[in-house]
Amino acid sequence: MISLSDLRQFKQQGRKFSCLTCYDASMAKAMELAEVDTILIGDSLGMAIQGRDSTLPVTVEDMAYHTAAVRRGNQHALIMTDLPFMSYATLNDALHNSRLVMQAGAQVIKIEGGAWLSETVSVLTRNGVPVCVHLGLTPQSVHVLGGYKLQAKTREAADQLIADCKAVVEAGAALLLLECVPAQLGQEIAELFPTVPVIGIGAGVATDGQVLVVQDMLGLTFGKVARFVRNFMKEQAGETAIMDAFKAYHVAVLDQSFPAKEHTFQVEL
Repeated sequence: MISLSDLRQFKQQGRKFSCLTCYDASMAKAMELAEVDTILIGDSLGMAIQGRDSTLPVTVEDMAYHTAAVRRGNQHALIMTDLPFMSYATLNDALHNSRLVMQAGAQVIKIEGGAWLSETVSVLTRNGVPVCVHLGLTPQSVHVLGGYKLQAKTREAADQLIADCKAVVEAGAALLLLECVPAQLGQEIAELFPTVPVIGIGAGVATDGQVLVVQDMLGLTFGKVARFVRNFMKEQAGETAIMDAFKAYHVAVLDQSFPAKEHTFQVEL
């Protein structure tokens, strides 16, 4: 099974790694057969599975349930789980809820925010909980951000995001995830931390790993499709098309043909 040490080694070797969201055992097994490196049980399940308008109604119990299902279906990928909205507002909440999802099968927990999370990251890390910090477009703060849109579009905002990354890495963050930021900024942050893998979604090809919501990359998104999404299912044919799509995604991340220029935000900073 792939570990955090493997991801760090991939980074040092210049070998990209793939990540997809997953919420059930059968999809997890298909991802294992496709050799996808990392699985995220995302609070995106609120929209992708539960039909919600946002991630905000998702509970810790939801996350633990789906983490356990995924863990039973996959013995290959590193498994990371979101702590949902307001479930880590206090240190006690963060410790209690991290325990629940780790005991369900997560190997890393993911939380959204910036430098203000430093104490939480430090306390979780000291207690044996590896932490991925999600920055840029953070869906749990969508109402504060004013919608789902590109973040850090100016040099000043980019420098603030870099400062946030430095703060959480110094506190012990094991991974960073950048969403919907200019490709240049994704590259700057990935190069800034030689031992901390950086996962991107709409953050350019230079990040160490790429993540997509599985429904998006299978073409099961109805309505507006985000710029950073590519439909890998559309490119496959045959009765094993889903596994082929997963494999095609994994290969495209490794050979850096995804994300291509049309999937990134080219902003001069």
